[in-house]
Amino acid sequence: MKSSLILILVLVVCIALIISGLIFFRGKPEAQPEFITVKVFFNNGNLDPEFSCNKVFPVERQILKTEAVGRAALEELLKGPADSEKREGFFTSINPGVKIQSLVIENNIAKVDFDEQLEFQVGGSCRVAAISAQIRETLKQFPAVQEVIVSIDGRTEDILQP
Repeated sequence: MKSSLILILVLVVCIALIISGLIFFRGKPEAQPEFITVKVFFNNGNLDPEFSCNKVFPVERQILKTEAVGRAALEELLKGPADSEKREGFFTSINPGVKIQSLVIENNIAKVDFDEQLEFQVGGSCRVAAISAQIRETLKQFPAVQEVIVSIDGRTEDILQP
């Protein structure tokens, strides 16, 4: 009888330890990631059937909240339109595979440097204007940006020439 009582007591203590261990190691619930909405700007054949070279239209994207929201918006732009956006007439004039090398925003001026893929086999003043408009409008949605300077490998003078 005494041994049965000790066995029950040991079992109760073990169960209590297991439960308290589960509660302790489970910890606090993980914080849910926060998302924000940014706009990226594309050309659109339905909204602009005449294709005004520098006329671009916004689409909204949900991204993880970040301090580097300008860069995140540009990364979304470089992904190009999603399939659903393409069905709505959106398209990009920016080459696939373009990489952002740097983005600095100071004194309301965004200076963004891309790799050479941005201008690879780009010809025509209309396409150049469309690329510039997509980048410019995507960055100018932010209150801290009033002007955008685009460079390629650090060059600003001879880039995106028709």
